[in-house]
Amino acid sequence: MAYTSKTLSVLGYANGFTLWHYATADAAAAVDSSGYLNGAAELLRIGDFVFANTETGGTPVHGIFVVRANSGGVVDLANLTQFGGSNTD
Repeated sequence: MAYTSKTLSVLGYANGFTLWHYATADAAAAVDSSGYLNGAAELLRIGDFVFANTETGGTPVHGIFVVRANSGGVVDLANLTQFGGSNTD
């Protein structure tokens, strides 16, 4: 699939930093590929955090990405730091 602008939303903004949320059926490895979020290049800044729900069409993976680079309209995210990956009841 590809980036969908309607599922990227701002959760908070302060002092030049934005906290985002993004949901997609795509795998985290696709989302953190350089260029995946180019459609949002004008919005995203280096250092912004993106809380994410990926693989929403199957077994969801949740976590946070950090915007590593945004130059010339090309956005690159750091690999997903996963939340809730295990449950040891």
